[in-house]
Order: sequence, then C-alpha cells, then structure tokens
Amino acid sequence: MLIESLSIPDVKLITPKRFGDSRGFFSETYKAKELAAAGLDLDFVQDNHSFSAAKGVLRGLHYQKPPHAQDKLVRCTRGRVWDVAVDIREGSPTFGKYVGAELSAENWVQILVPKGFAHGFVTLEEDSEIQYKVTDYYAPESDANIRWDDPALGIDWKIDPASVTLSEKDAAAPLLAEVDMVFAY
Repeated sequence: MLIESLSIPDVKLITPKRFGDSRGFFSETYKAKELAAAGLDLDFVQDNHSFSAAKGVLRGLHYQKPPHAQDKLVRCTRGRVWDVAVDIREGSPTFGKYVGAELSAENWVQILVPKGFAHGFVTLEEDSEIQYKVTDYYAPESDANIRWDDPALGIDWKIDPASVTLSEKDAAAPLLAEVDMVFAY
C-alpha cells in the first residue's frame, strides 16, 4: 500500500496493491496495520456507497461537525470522479485551500479526508460509484455543508460548471464565510 501526502499534507492519497491475472484481480483496499504504521490509526465504523447515473453529478461540500466529525477513506469502484477536500480548520495555514485527486476504477487511488475538511466530488463520467469508510456514524444534527462554487475557495471541478447537477441541499449551501468555524488547527 502506497501512502502519499498531497499539497495539504494531512490529506493522503492511498494506492492499494492490485494483483491481476487472466481471471481479474485481487486487492486489499484497507489494512488497519499499514495505515497505523503510517501514523493513521483510524477506527472506521460505517461504510457508505454512492452511485451517480449521470456525468456532472456534484455532491458536496459536506462535513459533520463535532462531536460527530468524520475521517473519510474514499475510493471509486466504477467510473471516474474528481474528489476534493477543503481545509476548514480555523488557524490552519491552509485554511480555505483545497486539494483534489481523480479517483477511478482504473487508477485504484483512494483519498483520506481527515476531520476538519469539507469533502465533495463530481462525476467525470456516467455510472460512477464511490465507496467510503467513515470514523463516526451519520448524525443529522451534525450534518453541514459549504457551497461547491464559493468564489473564495476557487475550486477547479474539472468540468463545465453549467453542466453540474446538484441536490436542493447542496444548491442552497452557505459560503465558507457564513458558516461557524467548529474545527481548530
């Protein structure tokens, strides 16, 4: 398992080994002891699976506030997505900055989005699926989001913004400047 830091070092790219032959492949997509050896001792409690039928479906930017904040380990098992993490930790030198990575069934890359980051993704092709592990259960009272197109964030979503499909919740999300800062660096 290859574990690399992105330009915001707390966000990691994780590439599991994949062993293939004429029948297909085998991969250990999560191995607690390898992550712990890299200083990532996480206790995942829930797995989530998201399917988007169309290209341009954007989900995010989502996070859960304490005491139900979540670390997320995200992978794409079908199709292709652009995945983004935004630092929302007050006092962080990278506050309001983002990092992104293309996740696909082909490249087998995963992204680890720690607590204190808002997370979102957009599908780059039809019939895309992501699966992700989280370190706390979904708690509606802690659910929060930030506008995907907040000009202060300047996120390049790798897709024409006019072609994006959003939920009502995501379309009505506040700007980063309008949300209470609940994470400290």
